[in-house]
Amino acid sequence: MKKGSVDPELVRELAKLLDETNLSEIEVAVGDGRIRIARQLTVAAAAPVAAMAAQSPQAANGAGANGSGPGGVPAGAVTSPMVGTAYLSPEPDKPPFVRVGDAVAKGQTLLIVEAMKTMNPIPSPRDGKVTRILVQNAQPIEFGQPLLIIE
Repeated sequence: MKKGSVDPELVRELAKLLDETNLSEIEVAVGDGRIRIARQLTVAAAAPVAAMAAQSPQAANGAGANGSGPGGVPAGAVTSPMVGTAYLSPEPDKPPFVRVGDAVAKGQTLLIVEAMKTMNPIPSPRDGKVTRILVQNAQPIEFGQPLLIIE
């Protein structure tokens, strides 16, 4: 790598490697030169995915005779749109957003997922009743993990 020049093919290979490995950034040093490739992960991009998944016919209507939806996700489950930490209340000394047995309206905040130091409210995808809460306060969660059940 020459000083002041960038090898476009190396940049393409590194970008492809990011996609293949699901990394958010990669840095390579060759001699005195460095190339850092990073993709900006935004929470705003994750929210529409969650809304679409939650509003899909299978998620909204339940699925299968065994009461579980696609991939073993319980029928009526609201799943996490991102990796992070689940918080059931807006602040440690405040009551939870919802409790088992609560009626919820579409768009109502069910809980918060903290990801990359950003608090992301998780809205209810539909009207219904909270029948189960599947996570505990301050629990680490994964993308697609069921958080609670609304029937």
